[in-house]
Amino acid sequence: MRRLFSRAALIGAAVASAAAGTIAVAGPASAATYGGQCGTGYGVVNQLSLPNGRGTVFLTYSSSTGKNCVVTVRTNPGGATLMEASLRRSSASTWAKDSGSYTTYAGPVYVSAAGRCVDWGGTIGTATEFRYGTNCG
Repeated sequence: MRRLFSRAALIGAAVASAAAGTIAVAGPASAATYGGQCGTGYGVVNQLSLPNGRGTVFLTYSSSTGKNCVVTVRTNPGGATLMEASLRRSSASTWAKDSGSYTTYAGPVYVSAAGRCVDWGGTIGTATEFRYGTNCG
């Protein structure tokens, strides 16, 4: 009897584990992912989600060039819509921008900012988010 219980418990655990794995794999993506749009050597140092799950703005940095890069990525690519990626050194008055009707992402936009704070953000449709004076150093 003990042996029968052990096999039943083992089979039950395997079925539960398989079901849990299926649920985790089948779930929809909840945010856009960075796809290397800024190029080789740039790593994500900050990100912010746009309202209503429309997408994500990624701030990246390359220590070899001393440049920051911003790209705005849609969660669900589709028909062309207004998109924008914006970046500047916090002490600057002029923004570097890429703005237009895009299907997947806006940017990349680059600014030399080694040892400086940056202002950055993005837009998809009417959803806009910006951060000011971040990622200093």
